[in-house]
Amino acid sequence: QFLFVVTFTTFLLCCVEYDVLFANRPLNHTAPDRSKVTLPDAVLPAPQCAQRIRASGWIIFLLVMAAVFWLYRLVKVLCSLLSYWEIRTFYIKALNIPSEGLCNYSWQEVQARLISLQRRQQMCVHKRELTELDIYHRILRFKNYTVAMVNKSLLPVRFHLPLLGSVVFLTQGLKYNLELLLFWGPGSLFQNKWSLRPQCKRAGARQELARRLARAMVLVGLANLLLCPCVLVWQLLYAFFSYAEVIKREPGSLGARRWSLYGRHYLRHFNELNHELQARLSRGYKPATKYMNSFTSPLLTVLAKNVGFFAGSILAVLIVLTVYDEDVLTVQHILTAITLLGLVVTLARSFIPDEHTVWCPEQLLQRVLAHVHYMPDHWQGNASRSETRGEMAQLFQYKAVFILEELLSPILTPLILIFALPARALDIVDFFRNFTVEVVGVGDICSFAQLDVRNHGNPQVRGGVLGVGGSLAQQPRSPPPAPQWLSAGQTEASVYQQAENGKTELSLMHFAITNPRWQPPPPSELFLSQLKEKVQQDAAAAPPAQLILAEGPLGASLLS
Repeated sequence: QFLFVVTFTTFLLCCVEYDVLFANRPLNHTAPDRSKVTLPDAVLPAPQCAQRIRASGWIIFLLVMAAVFWLYRLVKVLCSLLSYWEIRTFYIKALNIPSEGLCNYSWQEVQARLISLQRRQQMCVHKRELTELDIYHRILRFKNYTVAMVNKSLLPVRFHLPLLGSVVFLTQGLKYNLELLLFWGPGSLFQNKWSLRPQCKRAGARQELARRLARAMVLVGLANLLLCPCVLVWQLLYAFFSYAEVIKREPGSLGARRWSLYGRHYLRHFNELNHELQARLSRGYKPATKYMNSFTSPLLTVLAKNVGFFAGSILAVLIVLTVYDEDVLTVQHILTAITLLGLVVTLARSFIPDEHTVWCPEQLLQRVLAHVHYMPDHWQGNASRSETRGEMAQLFQYKAVFILEELLSPILTPLILIFALPARALDIVDFFRNFTVEVVGVGDICSFAQLDVRNHGNPQVRGGVLGVGGSLAQQPRSPPPAPQWLSAGQTEASVYQQAENGKTELSLMHFAITNPRWQPPPPSELFLSQLKEKVQQDAAAAPPAQLILAEGPLGASLLS
């Protein structure tokens, strides 16, 4: 795709005669039977095209930068292919899973074979047996750190801007630079894929490490600033080639929503694999869409109806004239007008709500919570407030907002790296020193990923247990939320050590459900057993499901 975009863009800039293509200049045909301009007529000969490219120093510079980046990607892809071949060989020979039958195995079955293989062949020489948690730790080592930093609000991704208020900005470009600085880049805090640098574990070196990290952040930010024109041109071209046809075919697709990158980190459990997170957020997609679409603006609805009516009327007349006489299509810009009017009509319809929608934001938000598992305390009972919807929009953003953020990323990422991130350098160094533990056979991991309720539990968090507790007790997916976490009295963590929003407790429950064969340590086992008892008691004391359904507004309309 990268090679095609660069080649095709260079062709459009240097090898097309647009005066001929747009019929601004008459073309003298040698053949008397040719009166129309064809595409080959507008394409310049190869020598003339090459001369145009050589005459532009800016295009040559961009082509050289593109060639260097493409070669880097090529080497990376080749290394990845070698790694994938080793993985394929390991699956076939060690795990006895043939390639053609791989799709028939669940992750739990693959993991069970891996644990069994460790007992027989001692792949990991430092310990006799591998547990499910060990495997997750090795796969998700860096992701657990990132999730913990987002949970502790350590990364500067939230900003207060005039007129816009609180804004969250986390893009793929910013995430890439953060991982480069912290995990795998030269001079990062990790010296390899499994071990933190020894000086990062010494409290006496924190100031010097923070200064070095802040300096590295500024240098990486300056490098991003220098590369900003190249990256920005690439982002614009890639966005155009990716979304132009989709927008023409389905203009309403820009109004569709997606889980933001910040939302994926905020809602992600510790020790949650990519496919597990994707499945959970996909189950919450429709309820979240219904909740966000339940907020409508009467003024915007009236405006959209009128704009759609006017544009649709003009479009209908143009279509009728075209059907009556196809020569209407030869009129200049008539096709452009029909296309733009169709886009306006489609966009206007996307702002008109379904007249049969039932207004029940509290029930819809509870359905969302049953899948995403996390909700700030102040959302409880305030689902109908615009502030709640605005905060939800930071997690579940418009696709148009996602595209705009990615386009602005080459400009804003260097500013964040230079001005906002260095102020957090000391806090980041302290975080890695205080929340890193070494596990035999696994290496250095984030201590939050150990799912230790005693050291990282948060007993003051209320609510948020929807969906997970129900699975533990084999009850319906959304039991009534407990008034307080059962980790109260079981945790010794200070405020600094506690994970926010009950992430330790919820991550422990999710991991226990996902890996039923896993044997948790005694404190975690005690927490899980008490939670099961609590959920079973609540389920036994709850009124019958038919009565709950009949008392709710949605149930009343269904049973009327």
